[in-house]
Amino acid sequence: MLDPLRGRADERPALDLGGRTYTYAELDRAVDGVPDADVDDVSDLAPADALIRVCAAARRGRPVRVENPAARPARTWIPDAAFLLVATSGSTGAPRPLARTAASWYDSFPAFTRLTGIEPTDRVLLTGPLHATMHLFGTLHALWRGACVTDDAARATVAHAVPAILREIVTAATELRTAIVAGIALDEGAVAAARGVRIIEYYGSAEVSLVAARCVPEPLRLFDGVRARVRDGLLFVRSGYTVLGGPTWHPVGDLAELGPDGTLRVRGRGDGVINVGGTTVVAEDVERILGGLDGIAAVAVVGAPHPVFGEIVTAALELDETRELALVRSAARGLFTKEAMPRRWVAVSALPRTASGKVARGHLKNMLV
Repeated sequence: MLDPLRGRADERPALDLGGRTYTYAELDRAVDGVPDADVDDVSDLAPADALIRVCAAARRGRPVRVENPAARPARTWIPDAAFLLVATSGSTGAPRPLARTAASWYDSFPAFTRLTGIEPTDRVLLTGPLHATMHLFGTLHALWRGACVTDDAARATVAHAVPAILREIVTAATELRTAIVAGIALDEGAVAAARGVRIIEYYGSAEVSLVAARCVPEPLRLFDGVRARVRDGLLFVRSGYTVLGGPTWHPVGDLAELGPDGTLRVRGRGDGVINVGGTTVVAEDVERILGGLDGIAAVAVVGAPHPVFGEIVTAALELDETRELALVRSAARGLFTKEAMPRRWVAVSALPRTASGKVARGHLKNMLV
């Protein structure tokens, strides 16, 4: 058993969500009052109620389901050691069921605290649903640290967010001092939007949790307790933070380069490369460059079939109304090799996204191809 509140029962604020507030003393009593269950399910609950019951499950050593109620994965068994029953995001396909122990997250919390500098006096902003594991991880760490979890951007001092959401909240979050970014690679547009805010970026996945992290603009470095190696260009990870039932060396599925000093360069999804006339183009490389151009609020790149080249690069763009598509295309000339330059440009009102804010690449490809 593991008490996520660490015996804390004082009058400091713990939750400020959905217009409801709890001190740590009130949260402790609410956790004790949750009826016991062999397997709890909080997937349909409001965030405050869900967190109370997740804390109760941790305290009692029981498993708890935190899944997307609109896209539940098929789950045929629950491992004996399971605490969290979660799922992959579904950004490239149907969500897959995962199970992890409490220790697979909680053992990383001290190092995560040193990295982020989160203090008990902080108010940590929840910017997405709890079934997205980056948000569940962030809220449980905040409670473990003794901070307040809130949905009030105006009073938040720390935020966990994907880059697209960070762009949206910085105007309202006037007290923000630290932004913790994950889910997809950070782009220069998001960095510019959050100017003056300390940005921590970490790389990982629902299956392996934290792999590498950095304080921008430093390079990504392997997180404490994580080992990594690259085989045929693809990243494999070994650590105590992975889900139950996985291989010793977990295939992350991303193209990566590992430096001798523990630095990590992640290029993008191995299954997302685009073969243009025999030349490999990494979609995320193109996205990072386009994301820094004026006029682009968000971008996603996919491959589209071509009778001569095999595939061509297609760029789907959300424009911010300061530039027309023709001007964006003109600005992109000279930034890419001939193969990597998008040959097809599509302006969309909104990119399809998962509930966590990631681009739903499978859905986007079906829209465009």
